[in-house]
Amino acid sequence: MESFEYVVVGAGLSGAATAWQLAARGHDIALLERTTPANDAGSSHGSARIFRYAYPDTFYTGLVVEAKAGWDELTRLSGKQLITPTGAVDYGAVRKPERLAAALATHGIEHELLSAKEAQDRWGQIAFDTDVLWHPGAGVIDAHESVEAMVDQAVDHGAALHTNWELACITETAGAYTLTSLDGRSIKAANIVVAAGGWLPKLLGSLSLPTSFLEHFPDFEVRQEQAYHFPYVDGTAPASWPTFIHKREGWQSYGLPGGRDAGFRGQKVAEYNGGKILPSAASQDGVIDPVNRRRVIDYVEKYLPGLVPEPYAETTCLFTNTPTEDFIIDRAEGITILSPCSGHGAKFAPLIGQFAADLATGTGTVPEQFRLAAQATAAGAH
Repeated sequence: MESFEYVVVGAGLSGAATAWQLAARGHDIALLERTTPANDAGSSHGSARIFRYAYPDTFYTGLVVEAKAGWDELTRLSGKQLITPTGAVDYGAVRKPERLAAALATHGIEHELLSAKEAQDRWGQIAFDTDVLWHPGAGVIDAHESVEAMVDQAVDHGAALHTNWELACITETAGAYTLTSLDGRSIKAANIVVAAGGWLPKLLGSLSLPTSFLEHFPDFEVRQEQAYHFPYVDGTAPASWPTFIHKREGWQSYGLPGGRDAGFRGQKVAEYNGGKILPSAASQDGVIDPVNRRRVIDYVEKYLPGLVPEPYAETTCLFTNTPTEDFIIDRAEGITILSPCSGHGAKFAPLIGQFAADLATGTGTVPEQFRLAAQATAAGAH
């Protein structure tokens, strides 16, 4: 049976980032993936994820600044453009652009607050209903290429990549762990990092974690999200089309250039958390809800005049949500759990890998609000 110092379970963005960091630090590691890295059944596939600095909480804005250094390093090492600059606009009564601007100002990030008319004059393809925050440092992450780049770095540093290796359970014996796959294969590890995305809720009970640790876990909500690609009215992407988040009472949507996923001829638009709730990722069926499709088409017709309100492609993906939308990065004994979820984790991937590697090796810690005890205390206060 193969034996490793560290085994990372899951080769999506967070798992691949952790494997890269651990391997680069000289550790003996294996990376296990249930199918293949960045596969379509997970949360890290495709060419279109938003990279942005705008958060109402200066804590997360500061983390994006830290994460960008990791993206710059990965870009240098891989020789690939992993983030395409587009800038971003944020608007809507609930989105509160002024509050976002204050968070950006705290960290010295370039931005402008514009009236709806000023924004409309600049981006006629979008119908704005409030003042608008613009920050030019935003862009679009190519998730698939990013995962591949991080896996490549891990392997180049000696990591063993095992694909089509689906975890069934973890057992502990004499301070070491045995990971067993669904088809009966086994690997031994002194330490484990679990970055299983939408499969984590189903796996939790089979990970040999202490009961006291499990009791602090928040309720996870796994959703099958839906996104649609709409063609540009003139057939080509306007050079000035930014990513956007529009949040008003009862509705939150986002959009970004679809890139390779959309054949470079359309915008990806979705309702945030508009998909059905699943028992686990294993229950996803890839079926689009026609009611959701109609809502998004109606939205495009009203608020995005630069798009033809007829989707030419559509897809589903997984969101794993926590009640506070905070991430989970915590450790019990020799097992580290990662869930950088709630639909906004992609932009932090290199930093998540650093946090996880620090925590797993005992060389550093993570922000306290990512620890389970802190989240349980916060939930109790409410």
